[in-house]
Amino acid sequence: MSPTRSAAFFDLDKTIIAKSSTLAFSKPFFQGGLLSRRAVLRSAYANFMFGINGADHDQLERMRAYLTQMVTGWDVEVVRQSVAETLHSIIDPLVYEEAVDLIEEHQAAGRDVVIVSASGSEVVEPIGEMLGVDHVIATTLLVENGRYTGDVDFYAYGPNKAVAMERLAAERGYDLAESYAYSDSETDAPMLQAVGHPFAVNPDKALRRIAEDNGWPILAFGRPVALRRRLGLHTKVGKAAAVTVVASAIGAITMALVSRRKHRVTA
Repeated sequence: MSPTRSAAFFDLDKTIIAKSSTLAFSKPFFQGGLLSRRAVLRSAYANFMFGINGADHDQLERMRAYLTQMVTGWDVEVVRQSVAETLHSIIDPLVYEEAVDLIEEHQAAGRDVVIVSASGSEVVEPIGEMLGVDHVIATTLLVENGRYTGDVDFYAYGPNKAVAMERLAAERGYDLAESYAYSDSETDAPMLQAVGHPFAVNPDKALRRIAEDNGWPILAFGRPVALRRRLGLHTKVGKAAAVTVVASAIGAITMALVSRRKHRVTA
């Protein structure tokens, strides 16, 4: 298939949303019995440091090793339920309005929008659905008997992001020379170099230098906005957000009814 289309590739953390997507779910994971209180405090601190300083290669590697070790043995279905039940309340307020505007502009121009994130697919895929994007590239963990083994099947990080983008482009017929990419981190330089229109978003110091040396545009995103305020159904983002609001409400009502029934049985 010869390339006839273009796409827009977005990193997730600090590009579309204002903090680490994985660490943002530490509270519901704790409530679901997956995390200890100590682990919640540690992940909250890691999220804070990630937010104020960004993260270089070594820091991200340590975070990846910590998170992989942390999830070993977790029940995959409990993780998915925790994300589904709390997705809108946790991620919705963190989404940059500027990123949503860009996603809508690319979709209006006929481009596919792809999230490319080092976070796990169980977290990234629901966020992608909430935002109405076309595809997601994310880290995948190995599972046996419904639980994480602690081994990584594919780590969507650094050069691996570019490799996955090239693979998807070949499958979907994207012309990468006519495509766009957005990220905040030096570790995503290969991702940005893979397209003809790279943009540095809220860049760390190293990526800012790379962008300046290569003449890449630098964007500043700083207005997190609740998607529920943007529920105009004329866009894919609006339609997807509306579906997420309804699904979240149904989930909350169902959980409340189940809890009430359990209480009546035990009373």
